[in-house]
Amino acid sequence: MKNITITIDVEEDCPPMLTSTKGMEEGLPKLLDLFKKEGIKATFFVTGMMAEKYPDLITRIPKEGHELGCHGYTHARFDRMETEEARIALKQAGKVLRQFEKKLVSFRAPNLQFPAKYLKLLEKEGFLYDSSLAAYKPPFPRSRVEGKIIRIPATITSSFLRLPPALFLPLLKQAKAPVLFVHPWEFVDMSALPIRPDCKFNTGEKALQNLKTLIHASKAENCPFLTMEERASLEKL
Repeated sequence: MKNITITIDVEEDCPPMLTSTKGMEEGLPKLLDLFKKEGIKATFFVTGMMAEKYPDLITRIPKEGHELGCHGYTHARFDRMETEEARIALKQAGKVLRQFEKKLVSFRAPNLQFPAKYLKLLEKEGFLYDSSLAAYKPPFPRSRVEGKIIRIPATITSSFLRLPPALFLPLLKQAKAPVLFVHPWEFVDMSALPIRPDCKFNTGEKALQNLKTLIHASKAENCPFLTMEERASLEKL
């Protein structure tokens, strides 16, 4: 790997199946503390609603050197919105999040679903980078520029990182610049909750240990940890 980008989609617990926020209260502090201990930077894509509800936690993100990105206002899917609804959601989210970080340039849509026709809306709201594509799904998109927006796909789904490291580490090492994403709720034990099996297996401490293993393996290869903004800027070179 030439570099690695760890991103966190900050939202309520496993939406739309749950509306609880244990991930915010328990998982997000664990992630911030881990990154601080390891001395690495990440990008946190935060919904406006979670920023309003947990301002002290969100303040820590830019304060501790991470990039604050936008994940919409609620976790509603943009591919199910009309144009005006999408415009309002982006504007509302940007207004909230820029209270914590004026330089808000990276965006990721909930469920990695963002119609290309709405990229102009991102431009108007001051965003430069979008990570709403999934490289692990057909048509297996690669990084590209569309209009003024640089689009950087997520390399693998978050549940993949909860598999045994002996399975995911060899595959990640084949990627030149993987973009990973996780959710705060994955670092809380969700095993007893009525949600899909892929959302609850190996959550809690096992997920945290896997992330530590990933970080240490990347460090062992002298692989730099880049924010989404830093990763996207390489596309300009």
